Amino acid sequence: MRVLFIGDVVGKPGVLAVRTLVPKLIARHSADLVIANAENSEGGAGISGESAEALLSAEVDLLTSGNHFWTKRQILPWVQRHPDLLLRPANYPPGAPGKGAGIVRTPDGRKLGVLNLEGRVFMKALDDPFRVGAALVEELRKETPCILVDMHCEATSEKNAMGAFLDGKVSAVVGTHTHVQTADERILPGGTAFITDVGMCGPLDSVIGLKKELSIERFLTQRHVGYEVARSLVYLQGVLIDIDDQTGRARSIERVREQLPGT
Repeated sequence: MRVLFIGDVVGKPGVLAVRTLVPKLIARHSADLVIANAENSEGGAGISGESAEALLSAEVDLLTSGNHFWTKRQILPWVQRHPDLLLRPANYPPGAPGKGAGIVRTPDGRKLGVLNLEGRVFMKALDDPFRVGAALVEELRKETPCILVDMHCEATSEKNAMGAFLDGKVSAVVGTHTHVQTADERILPGGTAFITDVGMCGPLDSVIGLKKELSIERFLTQRHVGYEVARSLVYLQGVLIDIDDQTGRARSIERVREQLPGT
């Protein structure tokens, strides 16, 4: 099973990159499934039904998210209608809308379990992602040994710790949230593919996707400045993971970095 995982999709430039480049990447790499973190796909912070459907129409099979899942309230009725298409972090309190884990199938019926978690270091005081994650991995393993975990968090230490914690129990642990692609992709000793952060799908001539001038103003004045997505040098970033269908062990993990033509 070959899985293409795309990092945080940022605004309209990121959505356009997915719509333009994903079909080509599927053909080039013979990808069986495509998963994208969509939490910044509407205006650079949050998700809307429109941005979710735009990504799903581009041959993306499942969307994950993170701390910006709740930013655009219009996503809540959409996710209630489509609970199997968009995940939110599983370690939010009971009763939170949506679900944190699910099963996605290849066209020929092979199953991949997907688990979305959010870290706590420099972030919200949520339920423990390690204990919540371990319990949900056990549930997913009843259906398939092939499991991918989107670990959405700020601290590289917390992402690395989750990779070590789940090594040998899942096929891959991929980090999201910080929007900067790291160069530490590898197969851990137990057979789990890992990367600290897969990067973002959005404009690199920016500050993690947002216009540089606005971000600098935030730092200089310490005042709230609205999100405005940059437009130049748009890249799709992510990883391609090859998984053994029978054992769930990863065979390889390869970084993907492709520029949107015309940017």
